[in-house]
Amino acid sequence: MPELPEVETIKNAVKKAVNGAQIIRAEVFCRRFRVEIPADFENKVQNAVIKNCRRTAKYLLLDLDNGITVIWHLGMSGKIKICENRPKFLEKHDHVVITTDKGCLIFNDARRFGMLSYCKTDEQNLHPVLKGIAPDPFDEKVDGNYLHEKFKNKTLAIKVALLDQKIIAGIGNIYASEALYKAGILPMREAKSLSLKECEKLNSAVREVLNQAIKAGGSTLRDYRKPDGSMGYFQNLHCVYNKTGQPCPNCKCNIQKTGGIKKIVLGGRSTFYCETLQK
Repeated sequence: MPELPEVETIKNAVKKAVNGAQIIRAEVFCRRFRVEIPADFENKVQNAVIKNCRRTAKYLLLDLDNGITVIWHLGMSGKIKICENRPKFLEKHDHVVITTDKGCLIFNDARRFGMLSYCKTDEQNLHPVLKGIAPDPFDEKVDGNYLHEKFKNKTLAIKVALLDQKIIAGIGNIYASEALYKAGILPMREAKSLSLKECEKLNSAVREVLNQAIKAGGSTLRDYRKPDGSMGYFQNLHCVYNKTGQPCPNCKCNIQKTGGIKKIVLGGRSTFYCETLQK
């Protein structure tokens, strides 16, 4: 599933391509996603101008000049492709085509776990999928004190707490493992056990990892591609994620004795860590 850096990369590409563009036509060929595409979606967006492209957590939001905001989520395998013109022939799983006077956006989703809907812009916070979403990791109010306050009564593992969208929004499985590694914190520790100093270190690590991933265009492991079809390359910079049995880049321990990077499952998600550097 595309995580925050991947969605941020997509948002930047979409904004560059069609910000300020007028939507000439929207075509929906399949509505059966995890949330069905509204029957009036085409009419709601046609002829509107895209005023802004934003990201909230893992959602891409397109603000239109008619007071409507398009809500877009890529699910497990969804992709947004950007073309200069509408292709004469569509590819398999191209389910939605939005043609503007600056270019064409195509929503391709093989598994159809994604979402495409809309809401009134001034009622965004009332929409079911956006209501109650926590602050973004880059929000100025998210700091060590914020995390320490949120974690102080949590007995669940810190890795699981980082994925709780009601605590902090948008951190996905890959980047939670990488941030905990950078902060030197074991993923299975109870969230409430973290000191204020450790929360400050973790907050800095989260931002550093996410910024590095955004700069690298995200991580391509399976389905994710940037809108131009190219791959992100942050997977080449992973320190622990999906590296079971390998030495971590900052460790000088005897891998024959330690067994290298470890893998466990927390909250149903694969989790990777170095038991030497993380405490």
